[in-house]
Amino acid sequence: MKISELSKRTGASTRSIRHYENKKILSAVRLENDYREFDESAVERIRRIQFYLGLGLTIEQIQDLSKCDESGPQEYEVCDDVLEVYQEKEDQINKQIRAMEVVKNRLDEQIVKMTKRRKLKKTSK
Repeated sequence: MKISELSKRTGASTRSIRHYENKKILSAVRLENDYREFDESAVERIRRIQFYLGLGLTIEQIQDLSKCDESGPQEYEVCDDVLEVYQEKEDQINKQIRAMEVVKNRLDEQIVKMTKRRKLKKTSK
């Protein structure tokens, strides 16, 4: 199938598809006229890429997981690389959550202080 049909079927832009191909996480056959020709497996591959991107993984992390994807669905579930990347991502998210909680607590403190000052200012008038 041509890149435009693949784009329609997956919702990925043609620009994204070219980017995936450039990064070697998607492959196409080049025809004599230099057009890309994708096979049916490209649809599932793009859906998997979109899933990974939705998890917040980087293209580089997706490249690392490519070998697990190629080993089939049964192997994917037990692939150590996938589990490791997922755990690293979860750790990163937990750190971000903790950092955001610190910021939120600081904001809460400032809001409380400002609210008290406003009330005092209004009652002293």
